[in-house]
Order: sequence, then structure tokens, then C-alpha cells
Amino acid sequence: MAPYDVKRERKEFYAPKNTAWAIVDVPEHQYIAIDGTGNPNTALAYTRAVGALYAVAYTLKFAGKRTAGGDFVVAPLEGLWWADRPEAFTSGAKDTWNWTMLINMPPWITEEMIGDATQAALSKKKLPAISQVRHFTLHEGPSAQVLHIGSYDDEAPLLHELHHTYLAANGLRPSGLHHEIYLSDPRRTAPEKLKTILRQPAERLDG
Repeated sequence: MAPYDVKRERKEFYAPKNTAWAIVDVPEHQYIAIDGTGNPNTALAYTRAVGALYAVAYTLKFAGKRTAGGDFVVAPLEGLWWADRPEAFTSGAKDTWNWTMLINMPPWITEEMIGDATQAALSKKKLPAISQVRHFTLHEGPSAQVLHIGSYDDEAPLLHELHHTYLAANGLRPSGLHHEIYLSDPRRTAPEKLKTILRQPAERLDG
């Protein structure tokens, strides 16, 4: 049997084709997560946080092979993003950005397994940030979602369209944090070919 792959099992949410905004109803997913603040391009805390997430993810992958659920493909990196001042995203004040970085986990991975994997990874890797990795569940429900192809810095027009045109035209308003799913490895992919899922939970204006 092929290893569980969220991009195959949850195509609507992890392998969309639409490059224009569309509404999807996102069910609850579970993740491993780590929180922080700072510029993702320059902050050492961000680099350490992502390294810690992957250390725990691969520890869980190998542990999963010994469970009834079996092996799984480590899912793409994801991020929830927000700032105390919303204009921080349009002004480029990346040092003030807050983030929760995520990696999706298969349904059979339990909170206890995540705790055990965190301890195992910490003892092996000696990366202090690993101790901050936690179990996290998120149920976003109705959300605007789009596949963006190009540099992360070129997301602005799509996001402007979302917040100034699309949501209002559909009788919606934001109801959760800005969510990104990074389908490409920026170390191996040209900026103009990067694929990123942009997602914004939304609720009805008359709700």
C-alpha cells in the first residue's frame, strides 16, 4: 500500500488547480505546530522553528511505520500569519509578523505520539526549539482559496482582490487567520515557479 499522502487524500485542500479565488469548506485537520514572531527571510527563530517542525515530522513518519496506520509522506509546510497592525503586511514590516508554522498529520497520529516524537527528536537533535512543537487542530470551515504561482512577494495583488473585491462581492468577511501552504521548496524552485495555496476563512456578512 502506498504511504498516506495528504496531497492525494485531500486534493481539494492540498492540490487545487484554481488560480482564481473559490470557496471551499475546509474540515478539521490536525497538525504539529510551532509559534513565533519575526521576518521569515532573516529571523533565526523562524529557521530554527521550521527545522524543529521537520525533525518532529520525520520522527513521527518513522514511528508511524510501526502503527496500524502505516507510513506517510511528510506534508508541505504551512503557515498562519497575522500582525498586531494589519498594515504591517502591506508596508513590508516583516519583523513584526506573527506566525504559526504547521505540518499536517495523518488522522491516526495521536497527541501522545506527537509528545513522544518531540521528546525523541529533542534527545537526538539537541535543537531547543523542538521543545516548542505542539499538537494543533484547526477547523477553518468556509474559506476563500486560490493557487498562487510565483514569488511570495507577488501575492499582494491576489490578496488585494480578496479583501477589496472578492469577499464583499460574495457577501463574506474574514473570520480567521491568513493561511498559506507551500507546495514548492524555495531552495530548489525558481521564484516565478513557486506554488503556494492561499486560504482565508470567511463568514457571511449577515451571519
